[in-house]
Amino acid sequence: MKRIGVLISGGGTNLQALIDKQGTVLKSGEIVCVCSNNSKAYGLERAKNAGIATKVIRKNADCGGDNDEFNRQICAYMKEMDVDVIVLAGFLAILGGDLLKEYANKIVNIHPSLIPSFCGDGFYGLKVHQAALDYGVKVTGATAHLVNEITDGGRILLQKAVYIEDGDTPEILQKRVMEQAEWIILPQAVELVCADMV
Repeated sequence: MKRIGVLISGGGTNLQALIDKQGTVLKSGEIVCVCSNNSKAYGLERAKNAGIATKVIRKNADCGGDNDEFNRQICAYMKEMDVDVIVLAGFLAILGGDLLKEYANKIVNIHPSLIPSFCGDGFYGLKVHQAALDYGVKVTGATAHLVNEITDGGRILLQKAVYIEDGDTPEILQKRVMEQAEWIILPQAVELVCADMV
């Protein structure tokens, strides 16, 4: 059984999807810790409610704004918790340095578009959905991919399409993409990576 560490910044709905799929879709791994760069992230409560260890590591408050130190501290915590696979579940920070080296091909991210559309630096959260609506695409979706040094540039594991509907706002579209794509393919992608390591 592979040990999974999840990084979050907010509400933790993708984390909840992973927790809910443990033992069914996600059979080759279990979540052992959740780390957030936001001490007020509701996802920390979701983790505590599921009996999962939590830690807060903030780039400015705990690492003096130093990105290398931020990555070092996250990496140290993942090693301390004996983590095999890291999942970014709405983690609004860019990883690099030691962490990417130590966990090469073992970090899974979920992105709310069909990569290579609406991805890369600056594309996160509602900005992605606003861009899709502004461009006028009829289909969007979500992509689960491995993380490397290029933002949203790692190998694609799974994608799922979601149709854009008349009257969609970024908020409405975000909710539909989460419900119809992200919460479905993220546990499947994490299972693929965990099973591949066995």
